[in-house]
Amino acid sequence: METANLKAATNYNYGLEKIFKEAQDFLPINGTDYVELYVGNAKQAAHFYKTAFGFQSYAYAGLETGMRDRTSYVLKQDKITLVLTTSLTSKSPIAEHIKKHGDGIKVIALGVDDARKSYAETVNRGAMPYFEPMVVQDNNGEVVISGIQTYGETVHIFVERKNYNGIFLPGYVKWESEYNPSSCGLKYIDHMVGNVELGAMNKWAKFYEETMGFANLVTFDDKDISTEYTALMSKVMTNGNGRIKFPINEPAMGLKKSQIEEYIDFYEGAGCQHIAVATDDIVFTITEMRKRGVEFLFVPGSYYDTVADRVGDITEDLNLLKKLGIMVDRDEDGYLLQIFTKPVEDRPTLFFEIIQRKGAKSFGKGNFKALFESIEAEQARRGTL
Repeated sequence: METANLKAATNYNYGLEKIFKEAQDFLPINGTDYVELYVGNAKQAAHFYKTAFGFQSYAYAGLETGMRDRTSYVLKQDKITLVLTTSLTSKSPIAEHIKKHGDGIKVIALGVDDARKSYAETVNRGAMPYFEPMVVQDNNGEVVISGIQTYGETVHIFVERKNYNGIFLPGYVKWESEYNPSSCGLKYIDHMVGNVELGAMNKWAKFYEETMGFANLVTFDDKDISTEYTALMSKVMTNGNGRIKFPINEPAMGLKKSQIEEYIDFYEGAGCQHIAVATDDIVFTITEMRKRGVEFLFVPGSYYDTVADRVGDITEDLNLLKKLGIMVDRDEDGYLLQIFTKPVEDRPTLFFEIIQRKGAKSFGKGNFKALFESIEAEQARRGTL
C-alpha cells in the first residue's frame, strides 16, 4: 500500500511539474500585489475587514493627500493587501461600477519585474488595454504600473515596485489608527475564483493560456461539481511558479438556478466570486472570526459521518471541526481543511474561502457536493434557487 501511495504521489507531483513547465510565464508574475474592491463606503468597509477578518491599518489616500475623486484605505494581514476604494462624486467610473455591481472586486494586481514588458507582452497577444504603462513617483522613488482588462469589468494591474521604498504607492500616506484588532491568522491569497457566463469558461481559460502564459492545472466538469439540482464547470489556470491560481467557473445545465447564475444575476455580469485565503491554523482562524461576527455556510452534520473513512488520519479533532463547520479533503500529497463564508455583501455575490493546506495541492473535490448543497440551502432561503 505504501509503495502504491508513493508511486501515486510521485506521478501526481510529476504531473504538477509538467503543468508548471507548460506555463510559459513570460511576464513573469511574482505573486498577488494587492486586491482592490470598489465599495459604497470605504471607511465603514475598512472597519468591517479590520474587525471581522483581523486586517491592520496600512495606508490611506483621499482629500487630505490631494486625491479629489476617490478615497482608498489600504489594509494588510501578513502577505495579503486589500484596497478599499469609494468614489467622492456620483459621476465617476467608480460610482457607476458600484451602482451596477454593488461592492465588488475591481482590480487583481500582480507583482512583476517589468510592468512595461508585461503590458506589451499581453497586449501583443490579444489583451484589451486598461491603461498604458505609467510612472507614479514621490520622494520615496517610483512605481511603474500598467493594466489590461479581463472577464466582466475585472482588470489586472501590473505593479513594478523595485525602485520604490515608500508606503504602498506614491500618493498614499501611512494610515495611523489606534484601532487595530489582532490578526486572525490569515497568511496569503491561495487562489481567486472568477464566475463567467455560460459558454465563456473556455474563452477565458484560453485568454490566460495564450495572453498571460498560464497553464490548465485541473478541469472539473458537471459530473465533478453537481448536486440533485445544480451544476457548474471549472478550469483552474496557474502561472509558472504556481503562486497565481485562477479557477474560472461557468454554469452547467441543472434543474434549478446554480450559484454561478445567481452571482451573475446579482452582480450583473461576470466577476470575481471569491477569494481563498490561507492560514496555518484554521481552527484558531475560524474560532476567532466567528467571535467577530463572520457567518459561515452550514455543513450538515451527516457530512462528518464519512470523513474518517474518506480522508484517513488527520491531526485535528474531528468533533471540533464538526462544531466549527470545517470540511476536510485529501489528495496524493496530503490533506486540506476549508470553509466558506456566507456572502459578505447584501447582494449574494462576494464571499471568502479560508483554507489550510497540510500538503494537499488540490481544491477539495471531495467536498464539492456538501459545499454546493450548503450553498443551495442558502439560495433556497433567499428565494433564488
